[in-house]
Amino acid sequence: MKHMIRHALSVSIAALLLATGSAHAVDTAASAIPVSAPAKAGCANGQVRLDTNFPTGAAARCETPGKHELAVTLAPEDAPPINCSAWYAFRLTPQPGVKRGQRVTITLNYTACGHRYWPKVSEDGVRWTRLPAKDLTLFENNGIKQAQLRIQMGAGPLLVAGQEIIAPSTNDHWLAEKARHPDARRTILGRSAEGRSIEQLTITSAPTPPREQVVLVGRQHPPEITGAQAMLAFVDTILSDEPIATAYRARFSTIVVPMLNPDGVARGHWRHAIGGLDLNRDWGPFTQAETRLVQGLLKDIADDPDRTLRLFLDFHSTRKDVFYTLPDATITDPPRFAANWLARYQDRMPGYHVERDSSHNPGLPTAKSWVYETYGVPTATFEIGDDTDRALIARIGRESALAMMETMLATPAP
Repeated sequence: MKHMIRHALSVSIAALLLATGSAHAVDTAASAIPVSAPAKAGCANGQVRLDTNFPTGAAARCETPGKHELAVTLAPEDAPPINCSAWYAFRLTPQPGVKRGQRVTITLNYTACGHRYWPKVSEDGVRWTRLPAKDLTLFENNGIKQAQLRIQMGAGPLLVAGQEIIAPSTNDHWLAEKARHPDARRTILGRSAEGRSIEQLTITSAPTPPREQVVLVGRQHPPEITGAQAMLAFVDTILSDEPIATAYRARFSTIVVPMLNPDGVARGHWRHAIGGLDLNRDWGPFTQAETRLVQGLLKDIADDPDRTLRLFLDFHSTRKDVFYTLPDATITDPPRFAANWLARYQDRMPGYHVERDSSHNPGLPTAKSWVYETYGVPTATFEIGDDTDRALIARIGRESALAMMETMLATPAP
């Protein structure tokens, strides 16, 4: 599983490092409709050139206060208030003649929210390492946390980002890999506001479309990489040769929408799509093209007498690992799914505490609330911590998927 994910990442991220053109050229490989390329910041001193001219690249401004210094201004895509997922991603390229090992100091100046994500660096876009603590200094300016990075350059370009980069092209390659499985079918759900493909993967081994449908949605918020990583492992487990997965695929159809906000991802947004709105606050109003696509998907299931929605999970990232679920007293069909699922999951995770936060806010325009209120099925927001160990994330994705499948198989058919 790790090999397949890494292969997909290496193919797509290599384009980031080698590209000399615009984000438009790199990002539209899977899209038949041209998309716009936002203005990208960049600057250079005698040692290094900084640019953000690739999908997910983000910086509002770049300046050169000294021979070995760069100052990067980071600002959200829309005026605050905005969720403080302050994303950044840029590429550093040594100037001709600069020797390997040259150090450059980069100050990250935030206009709002402040520094959140620990810097990570990569020479190939596949293998990422955390910047050593000795090379990161945090300080405040006007009450906003800022950061200064000391980066040692190699012989070639170096990516620096708040989290590992999973761009739309990465998603494209991952879907292509999954679609090789005989029980998986890749289709286009629709197009984003800028015309990028929003794709879905439908998983089942049943000879005819099964009645019971499970829907998984991810990447409503662009910087939430750890949630995306958990989702990859979760889906890989559903497609695995585990006996429980084989039995599950024979009874259920799982529809996966892994990247609902490709425009925000490609543009390096902190939170929003291009409509100036948090997609996970648009469930009910449905003013955005992206949320309307999933609304239509769910309506198609509800309108089909031969299909019924059984479960909806929404993958995200936050400061810690936590499941936001409906309270156990909430009437759902199937009943008490969250309690049964997370109990099985906890049994599979000795030495790890499964944290659950149960609540329901009627009328809140989030996916979790709207889907439950509309269809009466169990819903949950699956959150992974920003700094959760990446090997643990893979384990979380696998074991939670196995527990989900066990729980669904133990549920009587409608």
